[in-house]
Amino acid sequence: MKKQLYRIFFIGLGIFSFGISFAQKDTTKKGGIDIVSSFKPVLREAAKINFNASPPSPDTTKAKLSYDIPNQNLLFAYQPGALKPLAMDIDSGGKFDNSSYVKVGFGSLRTPFVQAGISFGDGKTAGLNIYAKHVGSDGKREFQKFANTDIKLSGFFQSGNNLEWDASIGLKQNRTYKYGYQPETLVFAIDSIRQNFQTIAARVAVHNMKKTEFGLTYWPELKIDVFSDNLKNSESNTVLNLPLQKTLGKEFAVNLGITFDLTRLSPNNKTAFNNTMYYISPSVLYKTSKINAQIGIRPSWDNKTFKMFPNVLADINTQDKRFTFQLGWTGYIRKTTYQYLASQNPWLWLPSSFKNTWIEERFAGFKGSVGDHFSYAAKVGFNKINNQPLFVNDSITGLGGKSFRVVNERLMKVVNFGAELGYAVHEKISVIAGVTFNQYSGLIDNAEAWGLSPLEFKTAMRIQIIKDLWLKTDWFAWSGPHYRKKDGSSAKLASSSDLSAGLEFKITKNINLWTQFNNIFNNEYQRWNQYPVYGFNFVGGIVFSFDQKN
Repeated sequence: MKKQLYRIFFIGLGIFSFGISFAQKDTTKKGGIDIVSSFKPVLREAAKINFNASPPSPDTTKAKLSYDIPNQNLLFAYQPGALKPLAMDIDSGGKFDNSSYVKVGFGSLRTPFVQAGISFGDGKTAGLNIYAKHVGSDGKREFQKFANTDIKLSGFFQSGNNLEWDASIGLKQNRTYKYGYQPETLVFAIDSIRQNFQTIAARVAVHNMKKTEFGLTYWPELKIDVFSDNLKNSESNTVLNLPLQKTLGKEFAVNLGITFDLTRLSPNNKTAFNNTMYYISPSVLYKTSKINAQIGIRPSWDNKTFKMFPNVLADINTQDKRFTFQLGWTGYIRKTTYQYLASQNPWLWLPSSFKNTWIEERFAGFKGSVGDHFSYAAKVGFNKINNQPLFVNDSITGLGGKSFRVVNERLMKVVNFGAELGYAVHEKISVIAGVTFNQYSGLIDNAEAWGLSPLEFKTAMRIQIIKDLWLKTDWFAWSGPHYRKKDGSSAKLASSSDLSAGLEFKITKNINLWTQFNNIFNNEYQRWNQYPVYGFNFVGGIVFSFDQKN
C-alpha cells in the first residue's frame, strides 16, 4: 500500500516540474499572458426599409356620389295660370349686376311706372331686401283703368345655434273698375263699379342649416294674410306648416309633416264663418344616384270631412342624369278663399259660401337635356277635381253682365298635357317655349268649364345683342274659353295671341334706358267675357342702379 502511494506522489511531482519548465521557456519577456485567436468582431447588419414595395392593386369600383340638382324646367299644373285682361307686365330686358336700383317710366295709356329694389347685408349670414312697384293704366273705354301697388320687405339672418330665420311683410293694393257692362250706354255710379282689394301678408320661418346629431331637419313656417275689399268684406287666412324629416342612412329618409289652414270670412253686415282645413303628410323617401322616390299618404280633414289622398312620386334617372322619367299619383286640397277667387277674376261678386277643391292627379312624363344648351320636358296627366269654382256673367237685368258669379262644379275630369323646349347659352341667349292642353269632361252641374282656357302656348326669349344691349320678347297664344250667355246657352271666346317686346341699353355705368311695347298685334281680345284688354301700348324710361357690388 505504501509503495502505491509513493508511486503516485512521484508521478504528480514529475508532471508539475514539466509544466513549470514549459512556462518559463522564454526568459526575455516580462511576466504576462498571450492570447491568440482568429475571431474578428463584426457589427450585425442593420435592418433597412424596403423602398421598392409592390404598389397596391388598383380600385376599380366607382365612387357613389349623390347630387341634388334643382329642376330648371317648368311644372305643368292641371289648370293654366290666369291671364290678366290688362296691360302686359313690364319688366327689365337685362340682368343687373347691381344690388339696388330704381326704375321709372311713363307710357302711352297714361301709364306711370315706378319700381325699386334695395338690398342690405352680406347675403350670406344676413340680408334685407326692400321691393316696391306701382303701375297703372287708363284705357280707351270708360272706366277701363287699373292701378296696382306692391311693397314687400323680406330678410333673413343666421343665428349661432345652427338656425336660419327668414321673415317677410308686405302690402298689395289692386284697384280696378267693372267696366265690362253691355250695352256701353249704361250708366252706373262710380262706387257701384269700383273694385279695390288690399292684402297685408306676413310670414316667418326657421330651419336648421345642418342636420342634428339624430339626423333631423325641420323648417316650421307661419303665414298670415289679411284680405279686404272696398265693400267692407274682410278675410283672414292663417297657415301653419310643420314639416320634419329624419335621415336613415344614406338612402332613406322619413317625412312627417302637419299643416293647419284656417280661414275666417267676415262679410259686411253678415255673420262671419270659418273655413278650416288640416292634413298630415307621412312618407318614406328613397334616394340614390338613379332613383328618387317618395311613397306616402295624405290624410286630410276639410271642415270635419275626412279624405285620404295618395302621395306617391318617383324620378328615375339615367347614369349621366341627362334623362329623367317621372311618375306620380298624388292628391291634395286647394283652399277656396275670397283672396284666391279674386286673384283669378277681379270682377266677381263675393260668394255666400265656399267649398274647397279636392284634386287628385295621376301623371307620367320625362325631362332631360341634349348637349349643353337644349332642354326638354313633357308630361301627361289624368286628373279628377271635386268642387271646382267656375265664373259666369251675372245675367240680372239692368246690371249689364259686368259682374261674375262663382258657380261650383261637383266633379270634373281633366286630361292634361304639357311640353316644353328650352335653349340657353350662358346669360347671352335664353329661349323657352311651352304648350299646355286641358280637356275638361264629365261635368255634372255645368255644361262647360266656364272661364277655363283649354289650350295655351307661351314663348319667351332673352338675347344680349351686344355687351350693353338686351332684347326680350314674349308671345302668348291660346284658345278661348267657354262662357255662358244670358239665355243659359254656351259660347266660346275667340282665340287670340299677344306679342310684346322690349329693349334696354346702358348709357353710363349706373344708368340704363328701357322701353317696352305691349300687344304689338293690337288684338283687343277677351280673357273674360265682356272684358276686352288694352290694345297696343308702350312704356319707356330709365333705370338708375347704385350700391354696385364688385
